[in-house]
Amino acid sequence: MEESAFDPIDLRLLAELQRDASRSNQALAECLGISPATSLRRVRRLVELGVIERQVALLQPDRLAALLGHGLTALVEVSLDRQGQEMLDAFEARAVADAQVQQCWRVSPGPDFVLVVAVHDMPGYQALAQRLFTQDANVRNVRAFFSLKRAKFEPALPLPERGRS
Repeated sequence: MEESAFDPIDLRLLAELQRDASRSNQALAECLGISPATSLRRVRRLVELGVIERQVALLQPDRLAALLGHGLTALVEVSLDRQGQEMLDAFEARAVADAQVQQCWRVSPGPDFVLVVAVHDMPGYQALAQRLFTQDANVRNVRAFFSLKRAKFEPALPLPERGRS
């Protein structure tokens, strides 16, 4: 779908939903200056088009770690020996099926994949590494970078400014 298929209200609606999707339809409509029926109809259309993939709650990892005891995030570069489509697809399928893999990106140039993983602690990372990397004969190289501090995390996608008032 082309950007031109969105009018300014659609873009403002998407921006507001990215900011806080927990608001009621009534509150969202008020914020945008449209009727609740129009708001609901537009949101449903954006969901049907696949523009809105899903709505989730974002957890604060430091606060959660304080309650649960630990938390370790790693950014992991993975290079494969053979990069045929079947081999790339096989590794990707295993990575995305693992609950501790938060993000999986195929990248180029450089490594074949960059993963963002969240584990409880270093033994948790070791178990993940064994599962995903060590047991896969096609994994040639793995470089892990462990997060010391998350300075910014913004899942919202940038939208054209013409959509904002």
